[in-house]
Amino acid sequence: MSNSNKPAFPVNALYLAPMEDISDPPFRDICKEFGADVLCSEFISSDGLIRYAEKSIKKMDFSEKERPVGIQLFGSCIDSMVEAAKIVESRSPDFIDLNFGCPVKKIASKGAGAGLLNNIPKMMEMTAKIVDAVNIPVTAKTRLGWDEKNKNIMNIALGLQDAGIKALTIHGRTKAQLYKGTADWKLIGEVKNNPEIKIPIIGNGDIVDGAGAKKMLEEHKVDGIMIGRATIGNPWIFKEIKHFLKTGKEMPPPGLKERVEICRKHLENSVKWKGEKIAIFEMRKHYGNYFKNIPNFKPIRMQLVTSNNLDEILGILKDI
Repeated sequence: MSNSNKPAFPVNALYLAPMEDISDPPFRDICKEFGADVLCSEFISSDGLIRYAEKSIKKMDFSEKERPVGIQLFGSCIDSMVEAAKIVESRSPDFIDLNFGCPVKKIASKGAGAGLLNNIPKMMEMTAKIVDAVNIPVTAKTRLGWDEKNKNIMNIALGLQDAGIKALTIHGRTKAQLYKGTADWKLIGEVKNNPEIKIPIIGNGDIVDGAGAKKMLEEHKVDGIMIGRATIGNPWIFKEIKHFLKTGKEMPPPGLKERVEICRKHLENSVKWKGEKIAIFEMRKHYGNYFKNIPNFKPIRMQLVTSNNLDEILGILKDI
């Protein structure tokens, strides 16, 4: 069972979304420092985990200071998902999250992630069997439905609740939308405010600042907000949102010196955790936002995203 003294699903919590090659321990650590209440791992392949693939095993790493923290699984085979959930349980996270929302073709086309929105009975059977197999809370993250004509999230939410999940995150888009268009928070709110729904409902989609978070918490009464793409190279978003929720005022963004320090720490910790080559490559996703709105930054950014040498990159950061 969890060693955390904190509730796994605190009220009005801010969640860091599970994102491939983003939500790793070095980034989660920084997000936690800036006020993220609940963290979630990158999504982990159940097939990789039961084969004890090194990359999948490593993705389960987390530290005690990250709690409450969940580990997210995806897969299309029920037996593999059950077996993988037991492996995850042995690491004692605060919860196991089931990925029923990833729309990426290589995952969804194999009947995993959002692909399960095409087979709701299988989604329910998989969930129930995982809940029965482990003794820690199981949660799920999904979308509104397969496409515009099949926004069946209300039935999905009720079914998942019956299957035994302890919380549900809803991304306000369909599988067909991918990340285009606007997230539909109205439907998320309808699920949350259905009297038959007894579990926490966490909303996800298009939250980029405190005003947006406040609006969704007040209008739709969701139990928490999950933030994904807006955190990339912008971990202080959690602090900014909390400041706005408390004061109603926007907090000025960090100064250049602080941004450089945060970015450097992120890079160095990534190198320690995943090795120099991969860390340098994956950090490239963050630089643009770490230094957003800094005048004349483009030439420096080009240096950062093209260099393959750690000392050179640290030198560039030092000279900013």
